Amino acid sequence: MTDVLGTNWSGNHAYRARRIEAPASVEDVQHLLRDATSVRALGTRHSFNTIADSADLLISTELLRFDPVISVEDRTVTVGAGIRYGDLAGELQAAGWALPNLASLPHISIGGAIATGTHGSGNRVPSLAASVAGVELVLASGEVLQLRRGDADFDGAVVSLGALGIVTRVTLDIEPTFDIEQSVFERLAFSAVEENFDAITGSAYSVSLFTTWRDPDVLDQVWLKRRKADVAAPSDLFGATPATADRHPLPGISAENCTAQMGVPGPWLDRLPHFRLDFTPSNGEELQSEYLVPRRHAVDALRAVRALAGRIAPLLQVCEVRTFAADTLWLSGAYDTDAVGLHFTWLKKQPEVEALLPTLEAALVPFAVRPHWGKVFTADAAALERVYPRLPDFRELAARLDPSRVFVNEFLERTVLPA
Repeated sequence: MTDVLGTNWSGNHAYRARRIEAPASVEDVQHLLRDATSVRALGTRHSFNTIADSADLLISTELLRFDPVISVEDRTVTVGAGIRYGDLAGELQAAGWALPNLASLPHISIGGAIATGTHGSGNRVPSLAASVAGVELVLASGEVLQLRRGDADFDGAVVSLGALGIVTRVTLDIEPTFDIEQSVFERLAFSAVEENFDAITGSAYSVSLFTTWRDPDVLDQVWLKRRKADVAAPSDLFGATPATADRHPLPGISAENCTAQMGVPGPWLDRLPHFRLDFTPSNGEELQSEYLVPRRHAVDALRAVRALAGRIAPLLQVCEVRTFAADTLWLSGAYDTDAVGLHFTWLKKQPEVEALLPTLEAALVPFAVRPHWGKVFTADAAALERVYPRLPDFRELAARLDPSRVFVNEFLERTVLPA
């Protein structure tokens, strides 16, 4: 591997592309695509696999940060695909607006997050991609394609894995700004999760459960993020007790980089993420996998993971469990189903983690498991065909918009678009 272009955020992948360019306009993108044969878009480098690598050209979206345009009438904002969620959030807050949800990290780019189906948390809140009302992309031919919600190809073009073109602008749904109060509870018995999963994940606007699986009978923390209209934080959460100070999801780590807790209200952008924009949440010494299952299978899937706790715990930093609502986006982990995300932050021991993943994935197969596109997983196209019913439609769309397969790399050949 070469390190000429550097690595992804984690450092577990060195980009193999021959060159990288950072266009600042749609015209610049069109120029770069002229006569190109192998191209991929590169965002903030937060993917843990090879989805954002190319045999030749990487187009960084970092300069595609056009000034946000707010439509009060439509309740939308149109932005450049390269802007980070945290930066957009600050501009929206200043104008009295908000996004309905954010991921745990505000440091990720909008284009990269929606292309991979990244999500936040909340029983009634869908993924970040579901907030997309419009998308503009430059095809390999140089044509600029604009799609709006309701257009025939729209649901296939949002969570696109970068397979259709270079996304340059995105239009997102917004709503009036709101405050969030965040509280943490500790030591929730696994038996309580089995018996009360829906009540626990429905106890706030956004809920995250964290555990190291070192004690398979107890989940270490539950983070509740409540809007003003929610009921007050409970004094006891099915046996879990309130934390006495701010907590980091990882045991023994200072919470100084985390968003404020202890029930202190604050703007949505300072509470919905787990980590603050002005701090780097970790030094990248980690790997990540995430597996998405239909909500109806949540408890059984957790039991399957718990049965492997003895093998998981030695390689794990923390596991997070989050819910999100169904959408209509073809390659979304929540396509046509309310979903639960089982997220694993691993130690940076890639050979050992990769050796374990087939066993973990096999244990989740009975629950129609879908891997997060930007994380480490082993499932191939044959396995993914069984859980993404619109995958044939996506292949037809990709063949129509990118007939020369300019945007297809080895990752897409293995998982979605076999030759």
